[in-house]
Amino acid sequence: QVQLVESGGGLVQAGGSLRLSCAASGSISRVDAMAWYRQTPGKERELVANSGIDGHTDYADPVKGRFTISRDNAKHTVYLQMNSLKPEDTAVYYCYVAAAPYFWSRSENYWGQGTRVTVSS
Repeated sequence: QVQLVESGGGLVQAGGSLRLSCAASGSISRVDAMAWYRQTPGKERELVANSGIDGHTDYADPVKGRFTISRDNAKHTVYLQMNSLKPEDTAVYYCYVAAAPYFWSRSENYWGQGTRVTVSS
């Protein structure tokens, strides 16, 4: 089993910055994709940023140029640096990790518990 622990959320003024962290632990031999999603009340969870095992990254259009996803493969940790925050970035942010218990096995999908980010105007 794999556990994800998120940290770094909080309250910040518009224009400020926050850094989210998500550490995966447990039966992990390989981590494939790592990503951050966010969700606001009444809306579906949406992808914010994705980091593939090959280092390729993708970003949702609203956060391009402001957010940066990075990962530390040795620590099984993914980060989201959020700069120039806007009130519309307010949401609960969830990390996502695709991890496998053995190098030869398929990866499974795991989600963090969510961390709230509130951006005041």
